[in-house]
Amino acid sequence: MKARNELRLLPWLGPDGKPCYLSTDDSDGHMSRLADNIEAVQLGMAAELLKQAQELLDDGDTEAEELRLLAAQLTGALRDALRVATSRGCRLATPESHCS
Repeated sequence: MKARNELRLLPWLGPDGKPCYLSTDDSDGHMSRLADNIEAVQLGMAAELLKQAQELLDDGDTEAEELRLLAAQLTGALRDALRVATSRGCRLATPESHCS
């Protein structure tokens, strides 16, 4: 089995809520491509949510409930974006780096 820093952190959690990792040398394999596509969707959704957030924040009549929903959605998007960044950063890291 590969060391943890040689595994790819996938953009989804397992059924028990723990991170999922992929062990493969094939960056063009089915699971790698699936993970790449999901990461792209997650980042695209985050970018779209950021635009919507700016519109809501610019609107002086935004209700507190709308802002709570926005905060919840932004929290999820930020969590996804950080997972993508961590995964990509670990794949760029040197062998001495410690990713988990």
